[in-house]
Amino acid sequence: MNPSIARQSVEQLGGEASVLARQRRDHAALEQLMRRYESGGGPPAERQRVLRDLVQLTFSHAFAEETVLWPALRRLAPDGEALTARVEDEHQRINDLVTEMERIGADDPRHDELAAEAFALIRQDIRDEEDLLLPRLQEHLDRARLRRLGSAWETVRRTAPTRPHPAVPRRPPGNALLGVPLSAFDRARDLLPAGVGSPAGRRAAAALACLAAAWTLTRATRRVRRARPLR
Repeated sequence: MNPSIARQSVEQLGGEASVLARQRRDHAALEQLMRRYESGGGPPAERQRVLRDLVQLTFSHAFAEETVLWPALRRLAPDGEALTARVEDEHQRINDLVTEMERIGADDPRHDELAAEAFALIRQDIRDEEDLLLPRLQEHLDRARLRRLGSAWETVRRTAPTRPHPAVPRRPPGNALLGVPLSAFDRARDLLPAGVGSPAGRRAAAALACLAAAWTLTRATRRVRRARPLR
């Protein structure tokens, strides 16, 4: 099996546009955000902004993996099912922990305990992906295919949900079907960082989300209709 992608050069990973290089960059960004939060420095509002950025990156990154990468690994590698099931379980546990953190709020004494548990799982998830899953994917794809997969992964990541949704399936097509309206709702909430915890903020976010979801679904429906052959 190929060595961990943590120990390979960008050239060995297939270049900057390769999905492997893109994944590693996101992993480095996640580690930096976790360390900033754990340092405890700065005012509470700044610390919560760091946590918000971390949550957004964590869930958009994981959604793109589950939609684009892990189905490819299951098709290509004999042990792909076992490997992806392991990581999907880690993603689900992170989902549950962050959902509980959001439910109890930052002032609850358990909040940082839950954050520490979630961070430990994120770090384990990164190790599993860099040491096991991504090298297995690398064995089956040449540079051109790694770059194409990277482009597809990036497109999904930029339009993925940015908040935890524990009830959403971890695999296509269920996650993809629910991802469009959820992404619209999440990104509407992300536009209102100061007031999302208040009833007025939640109502405003919900209204924006409905408009965004309707617009997105309308565009998707039109694309499907244009692509459908006439009978």
